[in-house]
Amino acid sequence: MEINKYLLQRISNSIITHIFLMAVTVSCLFPLFWMVRCALMTNATVFTDKSFVPHVLHFKNFITAWTEGGFSVYFFNSVIYTVSVVVGIVLISSLAAYAFSRLDFPGKNFFFYMFVAALMIPFPGSFVPLVVLMNKIGWTNMRYGYILCMINVGLSMSILLLKTFFDKMSPDLEDAARIDGCGRLGIWWHVALPLARPAIAVIVIFNSLNVWNEYILANLLLNDKSLMPLQRGLMVFQGAHSVDYPLLMAGLTIAAVPIILIYLAMQKHIIKGLSSGTTVG
Repeated sequence: MEINKYLLQRISNSIITHIFLMAVTVSCLFPLFWMVRCALMTNATVFTDKSFVPHVLHFKNFITAWTEGGFSVYFFNSVIYTVSVVVGIVLISSLAAYAFSRLDFPGKNFFFYMFVAALMIPFPGSFVPLVVLMNKIGWTNMRYGYILCMINVGLSMSILLLKTFFDKMSPDLEDAARIDGCGRLGIWWHVALPLARPAIAVIVIFNSLNVWNEYILANLLLNDKSLMPLQRGLMVFQGAHSVDYPLLMAGLTIAAVPIILIYLAMQKHIIKGLSSGTTVG
């Protein structure tokens, strides 16, 4: 009787847990489904057709959004910004984190704590000095000015995560690399970076999401339409097609699909990367 009661309690707890997780999953996925559903309808049926799946699928909305909405230019700009910023953050933060973790130099703790303190500043709060700086040096409305600002925004979290990882790296690995003739940069490139792949995957995911979805700083720094990222392009497109909801939903779908695919491809590294700093060595 005791065993049956224990098993019944376990089964009940499992059922309740799975129901709760399914409810959370549905609540997260349903807006995405509704967005795609509306993107495949016409403006006349988007509020009248109550069917779960539209009877007639209008894929032309995606073509119209891509061509008339200028999404090809916005999409290309977002790809450039995301790739450039993520590569820059990975290189700079990994070099800085390796220096903070494995080297001794004057002011090491001070500079590291400054990066940690920067995490307490919300992203919009850091935009004010960045915009002022870009205006003074004349880098507004330029790609590299926006890219450098976004690299600055993502450095603190990346350095903290990678330093925690490098702190747990076995010194024996460095000694073996020195015996093979590697210098400091060689150890960083051939030993530290390959071992830090799970942590780097987390940095890539988080910063890709930040850059791909960023709008405020782009709105402050970029005025030329040809330099707009995808999110600002969506706002411009909304102003031009504020009544055509299927076209808006098609544009949002185009903006959401790439980053969702990146996240799904790399999501297994998130937990592993966040905990890898305690398992190396």
